[in-house]
Amino acid sequence: MNDFIKIGMVDDHKLVREAIARFINTFPGCKVTLEADSGKEMIANLNPSNLPDIILLDINMPDLNGYGSAEWLRNKYPQIRILILSMHDAELAMFRLLQFGVRGFLNKGIDPPELERAIRTTMTTGFYYGPNTGKLLELLKTGQTSTILADNLALSDSEIRFLELAASEMTYKEIARKMKVSPRTVDNYRDSLFQKLDVRTRTGLVLIAIRCAFVHQNSIDLNK
Repeated sequence: MNDFIKIGMVDDHKLVREAIARFINTFPGCKVTLEADSGKEMIANLNPSNLPDIILLDINMPDLNGYGSAEWLRNKYPQIRILILSMHDAELAMFRLLQFGVRGFLNKGIDPPELERAIRTTMTTGFYYGPNTGKLLELLKTGQTSTILADNLALSDSEIRFLELAASEMTYKEIARKMKVSPRTVDNYRDSLFQKLDVRTRTGLVLIAIRCAFVHQNSIDLNK
């Protein structure tokens, strides 16, 4: 077992990358072992005998961007946990990245304590959901299945189906048509799940859906 958590930083903004790396190196038991300004440089510098445990990955980069980098990492080194660190907030972009095995999303304006929490949470639970996930994480710590999760949080069949569809690139209006309900009903499903799962965003719902095996990456069944 490693004595410290090894972190890779992949970001073409050198000042940002170096500043964040300095913060990470002050966290007890954490060390930045790889820095790169593009996915291409990351691939060239990865050492198979000394891989990072977590890679913080920017989206917009030259040579090979965050999408290509995440897909390459998923195929080549699926054991590396990927956290997106970006100013990019587009939900559809996040869904695409989740399909490439990304474990969570961080804004570049994140406070150092929250960054440290994200790193440690990703190492212990496999995913990072944000600060408002106490109820959910208590269930996930025991490795409970989606069935048990649904029972504990009293999710209805409609809410579970909405959760599955929310993990696709469909808009809320398209989900409403798919479920043959009104957009207001879909909004009610969303708001109910926000409360039950203690998250604030659709991206949080998608992370939970994947983590709890309500859906599997690259296997959203839209024919149901």
